[in-house]
Amino acid sequence: MGRFIQIVEVGPRDGLQNEKAVLTPAVRADFVRRLEAAGAKRIEAVSFVHPKYVPQMAGAEEVMAALPPAKGHSRIGLVLNGKGYDRALGTAVDEVNVAMSATDGFGLKNQGLNVDQQVQMLADIMAGRRNAEGAPGAAPKLTATLSCVWGCPFDGEVSVEQVSGLVARIAALGVEEIALADTIGVGDPWSVTKKVEAARKAAPDATLRLHFHDTRNTGLANAYAGVEAGIDILDASVGGIGGCPFAPGATGNIATEDLVYMLERAGFSTGYDLDQLIESARWIGDQINKPRLSALSRAGGWPA
Repeated sequence: MGRFIQIVEVGPRDGLQNEKAVLTPAVRADFVRRLEAAGAKRIEAVSFVHPKYVPQMAGAEEVMAALPPAKGHSRIGLVLNGKGYDRALGTAVDEVNVAMSATDGFGLKNQGLNVDQQVQMLADIMAGRRNAEGAPGAAPKLTATLSCVWGCPFDGEVSVEQVSGLVARIAALGVEEIALADTIGVGDPWSVTKKVEAARKAAPDATLRLHFHDTRNTGLANAYAGVEAGIDILDASVGGIGGCPFAPGATGNIATEDLVYMLERAGFSTGYDLDQLIESARWIGDQINKPRLSALSRAGGWPA
């Protein structure tokens, strides 16, 4: 096979957090296991947010407790602040993903912090990790996701300079992997290229990851642009489910199975079993009463 593209599966977190159906921790743990059986090596399994605001993510500790260690797999927990980070440390998560925003408007709605306050929050977390370095039970890997990189539902357009400046600040704190997210699905392939290039210049030593939503049917095209720009890690959500409860009009992520089909049809390698992935997409669609949302879950792969 050709070049390997890592797909981080975010269905159990970003996929479920905006759905009306509230699944039990046991069902969500089963969802994680099904996705891992389909080939997911890195998977955003839980979110350590207050259940008052995102009831779909309640019981993160129970989900993690129901998942036995799996060699070669990394379960990720998303956090919005220091309290969430401390909760994550009390579980068996392999990675912590700190959510941030490129704009004040979304940051204030999503976590009650403007951009500068979010950077300070991340700095405090990183300082604590450095102080604890080398201690027993070393802290899990930490990444950061920058939301609204291609547009904000409250502040409007987001400039290349806004993004590159914030990426530089995040990298300077010691974060080694930074995800650029199109939270409301307003990006286009050409702007993807520009912002990837700018982010790479701002943080040449950091690994970049891309996270696209398919709100306006540009998700796969944007993923293509990212791969052509040299990105090797993409987020996706099985079935194309997802969205953000704090971003008006935000809909699902690009579907993992659609992305896998496109990449592997072109000769890339992803490590996923497409048939099992389609089966998982159909299964979760039934669980949330939204059957066969993605193109591949409807049409199947080809050749059959």
